Amino acid sequence: MEIMPRYPEAVQILTRRRAKLLEALAGERTIVLIEAGRPRARNYPANTYPFRAFSHFLYFCGLPLPAATLVLVDGRWELFVEVPDHDDALWHGAQPGLDALQAETGVEAVRDRRDLAALLSSRPRDQPVVRLPLEGDACDEAALRVIDAVIGLRLVHDELAVHELRRASAVTAQAHAAGQRATRVGVTEAAVRAAMEAPMLAANFTTAYDSIVTTRGEVLHNHDRSGLCRAGDLLLADVGAETDTGWAGDVTRVWPASGTLSASQREMYALVLRAQKAAIACVRPGVGYREVHRTACRVITEGLREVGLLRGETDSLLERGAHALFFPHGVGHLLGLDVHDMEDFGDRAGYAPGRTRSAQFGLSFLRLDRDLLPGMAVTIEPGVYFVPAILNNRALTEPLRDVLVRDKLPLFADVRGIRIEDDVLVTQTSCEVLTASIGKEIGEIETA
Repeated sequence: MEIMPRYPEAVQILTRRRAKLLEALAGERTIVLIEAGRPRARNYPANTYPFRAFSHFLYFCGLPLPAATLVLVDGRWELFVEVPDHDDALWHGAQPGLDALQAETGVEAVRDRRDLAALLSSRPRDQPVVRLPLEGDACDEAALRVIDAVIGLRLVHDELAVHELRRASAVTAQAHAAGQRATRVGVTEAAVRAAMEAPMLAANFTTAYDSIVTTRGEVLHNHDRSGLCRAGDLLLADVGAETDTGWAGDVTRVWPASGTLSASQREMYALVLRAQKAAIACVRPGVGYREVHRTACRVITEGLREVGLLRGETDSLLERGAHALFFPHGVGHLLGLDVHDMEDFGDRAGYAPGRTRSAQFGLSFLRLDRDLLPGMAVTIEPGVYFVPAILNNRALTEPLRDVLVRDKLPLFADVRGIRIEDDVLVTQTSCEVLTASIGKEIGEIETA
């Protein structure tokens, strides 16, 4: 699959984003500093982790410039960068000059970073300064106004963002196809992971998060990849690509290591797939994301009743949260420059004003509770898991002992965990599954 090129009008759109933030802060005297961040040392200073600029900086500047700061001051956008040392060209090659950076970003001026301290020290004492990303949890009113303006912009993706999400989806699809081709009985989880990440490296992309490739799908964020794929195992791969400009893909697929699902695996996989399709069918403008979550929960609850793992009426089971014994997380999250987009702002980004997290187990992990808008991107990722840490936890199971049918649990011992996840863009009337090319039907995962 050919990798889509970068968007040709990126500079104009970056300029438009900054103009919209300026407009949203009209009348404010606040100086806004948006930091790119610095490379971090792995052990000694010259041996650093790969640099990844902070997402707010990438959103408004577009370039991953180490140690740079984008500044909104007096209605102008200025970029402060580290001027290369005399020997930088020897080690790193020729670096773009200030004029070239101004042309690539469209800001009003690009200046030496050493001038930033003088600018800040010369401001009036009562002029607020807000720095992103946030430092600590405390926010004053000026910071909250800036945060809300940034959230308002980043919640709804423009054409450049959608283009980048499509690029991430395309390489993510290549990764999952490679992982399925590499899977066989006797291969290590690490080898499958290596096969999946190779297309990302070939595209000059990286991973959007630490890849999860495991036969122990009941461990939701399992980063131990030392196991072998054995006959009868399901392999869960939660792997997404990040574009060279920072935009994320996030997809989970599950397939049988030996190419064939057992009867119990087939039953649970079909249930999760029904729940995912029902949830995706709900995604359209004006629908609350909590309702999308509830839709998946209802399908899973009904399925668990049908196979005898839960007893009782569906509405009562949902109200009591019985399904969360097997589906303990939310149905998904925002997606953008961050794989969990804007979670550095906490629930202020994910939850609409006046909405708060539930205290109920399972529902308390819902990351998003907003009404969907055209241009929003979300993941839809229901799952069914048989988690010993839940099923052996008396505090969680004792209140539900009358509806949990423990005698049925051994029948699904080979399932462990199944999650099916796609990236979904809200359109003007419904939605588009950006990752639809990655097969998930039972026939597809058994023959892949």
